[in-house]
Amino acid sequence: MKYNTLRQLAGLSFTVLLTGLVMTSCEEDSDGRPQYEAGNPVAATIAPDSAAAGTVITLTGSGLGDMRTIVFEKDNVPAGFQPTLNTDQALIFRVPDDVVGGVQNVTFTNSAGRAVAVPFRVLAYPTVSNVSNYNFRKDSEITITGNNLDDVVSVKLTGTSDMATVVSKEKRKLVVKMPATTANRATLDIINGTGLLRTTQELVNIDKSYQIFTDAYGTGFQDGSWGDAGAVSTKEFKSGTASVGKTYQKGNWHLIAFANWSTSAISYSADYTYVSGWIKGASADYTLYLTTDASKAGFGNFDDKNKIDVKAGVWNYFKLKISDIDFWLPGKKLSQVGFRIQGPDKQDETFYFDDIVLVK
Repeated sequence: MKYNTLRQLAGLSFTVLLTGLVMTSCEEDSDGRPQYEAGNPVAATIAPDSAAAGTVITLTGSGLGDMRTIVFEKDNVPAGFQPTLNTDQALIFRVPDDVVGGVQNVTFTNSAGRAVAVPFRVLAYPTVSNVSNYNFRKDSEITITGNNLDDVVSVKLTGTSDMATVVSKEKRKLVVKMPATTANRATLDIINGTGLLRTTQELVNIDKSYQIFTDAYGTGFQDGSWGDAGAVSTKEFKSGTASVGKTYQKGNWHLIAFANWSTSAISYSADYTYVSGWIKGASADYTLYLTTDASKAGFGNFDDKNKIDVKAGVWNYFKLKISDIDFWLPGKKLSQVGFRIQGPDKQDETFYFDDIVLVK
């Protein structure tokens, strides 16, 4: 009986001791940090020694334990890191998203206030997410949004020597004034302190395009709409001073037509590569169908290849490759260009059209 009691007491004592050890361990490592004391930090290598935002970087050396902050010198941008992944000899972190480009020191500071600074080159190439307009004339201004645009040094039309003028620049916004150029269309070469970006966005030179409607009807063109006529508006426009609006009546399957009945109707040319323009949407999302009298299907027909999805209430850009759609048969003259709708079913809807052009 005494023997069993002694065994139970011994077991209980061991359990209490084990519990105490676990609790002590938890108290010492409550936040998951490795238990390295703050030393005298010495940096040996940083790899890679240049990188863009989001890149994982490794600092190696000695005395790197218990680091608390990492700061990039330009604009004092902090970098986040996970202490549980670091040791006294290595520290892993990412280049922050809002870092400023260029050569600068990265400063590592531990809990004792001891610090080490390491030179690093941040690669911050310009990026472009959007442009305010895909069409331009000489001296028209284009707003470019993206990132790393505050140190842009030049903007040039790709493949030319034609330089745009930088009007203003911020980290995420760049305004440029477009040059005179003989180019029909071009991407942009944007250079900042890190290097070159060639945009995926291609801009169209309206002055070199065949204008069906810009601020007014092009040469020989006039309204030829079915149902309610199109009406020039100086209140709604994407660029310039005017657009043309068309109200599509409920259930009538109307179309807006740009008609050229004169001798200046456009003769076929394989040099025309795109048809492009802007359409401001109505009260809901709709699909419009581009149609011409030079197409295989004929004027006023619906062809799925010619669909343009138009979002409600905003200006929608389209640029369709003529060889990919039913637009213009070789040998035919182009006299009518229209946009037809199936419906609308619920109510009358008004759309606005601007910068309708043919592009070489």
